[in-house]
Amino acid sequence: MQGPRPCTPSCKFFRCAKRALVVRGDTFWCRWTNDVCDVANCAFATCLRRRLLPGGICGETVKRRTTEVGPEAIEPIKVSPRILKQLGEEEIVY
Repeated sequence: MQGPRPCTPSCKFFRCAKRALVVRGDTFWCRWTNDVCDVANCAFATCLRRRLLPGGICGETVKRRTTEVGPEAIEPIKVSPRILKQLGEEEIVY
């Protein structure tokens, strides 16, 4: 399986917030900077699916790493005894 790929202006979900992106031949040109579009360093690069990660990485190609956390791993928070009495709890886990 491939690793995370960089986002490209040719993606159908890529948009320029300044609407300055034009295609010149086979390159994507930014009229705002008058240079080739650089997704990793552009502050106006956006993704319609909101998957653009810092550094210009496409979030659609990143595999998530999740771990299951049990209730013993979460530490209880301290609240006033009055609130605990109203809730009928001995401790609150947030």
